[in-house]
Amino acid sequence: MSGKHLTYREAGVDIDAGEALVERIKPMAQRTMRPEVLGGIGGFGALFEISKKYKNPVIVSGTDGVGTKLKLAFRMKKHDTVGIDLVAMSVNDILVSGAEPAFFLDYFACGKLDVGVAADVVKGIAEGCYQAGCSLIGGETAEMPGMYDPNEYDLAGFAVGLVDKAKIIDGSKVAVGDAVIGLASSGCHSNGYTLVRTVVAKSSSDLFEEFEGGTLGDALLEPTRIYVKPVLATIAKVEVKAIAHITGGGLTDNIPRVLPETMCARLEAARWPTLPVFKWLKKMGNIEDAEMHRTFNCGIGMVLVVPAAEAKAAIDALGSHGVETFEIGAIVPRQPDAPQTVVI
Repeated sequence: MSGKHLTYREAGVDIDAGEALVERIKPMAQRTMRPEVLGGIGGFGALFEISKKYKNPVIVSGTDGVGTKLKLAFRMKKHDTVGIDLVAMSVNDILVSGAEPAFFLDYFACGKLDVGVAADVVKGIAEGCYQAGCSLIGGETAEMPGMYDPNEYDLAGFAVGLVDKAKIIDGSKVAVGDAVIGLASSGCHSNGYTLVRTVVAKSSSDLFEEFEGGTLGDALLEPTRIYVKPVLATIAKVEVKAIAHITGGGLTDNIPRVLPETMCARLEAARWPTLPVFKWLKKMGNIEDAEMHRTFNCGIGMVLVVPAAEAKAAIDALGSHGVETFEIGAIVPRQPDAPQTVVI
């Protein structure tokens, strides 16, 4: 056995790169700071003071990743939008309870740290936090040679939000006759990408081929829409009884998660437009409608249930924040052993 003293650097970890990344991250995170943040980036733990505007605050948390959408980012060598996806998946989840996202933490794991790539990823994370109005207050960058391919990385995120206990949205007040409001998605968001990649491979399509004024890869990498600010503004004006974030499981599996067992959401597909990317996936993959609705958001990234009399007010409120919105169906009685969401 050699008597040489090994160093961390010789084991494959670039300490200088990690320090350089921290310096590049700090100004990005600073843009997202809220008044409740105590201290800054770089400590062992991040401090956040609960705002006095909450009378009886309840903490709502959520964690998620980007999934195999990252595989397309690696192939396209485009890393500045997957961070938006990462934030969106968690903040949209906690928004379902009516919570305002307060802060976000990220986890970036790689085999070999590329400061430029990592900085692009964090740039997207910071942009997502800015869109959601929450602070990026910390995270972890893990360089693990031998664990990941040198040209790949993985992401995870964790969001914490707050809602007054009396204002928690839980779906318990949903009633027959309520309107189902659909908020337009920006594309596939961050779900169904195992099937997406299978369609791309089996159709022999090229991610760099022309598609709708850009490339197919650009359309598939379109970042997840963040609904926080429009929905919170709408909650302040309209009675919102339930919210569903349309993620893995599509429309038919996610909406039931916020409905009483005796209720069914009856949706009419003709009431909202089909985005070109979903038309392409359906055609090239020869995917049946039921599978499309069970796998993808199909153009609706979030659903609100409101009293029928307030449907127009909800649509107007969301539209004033730039979100294309549609009344896509209604709540009806659920028949015994029938599904809780049907798309006709």
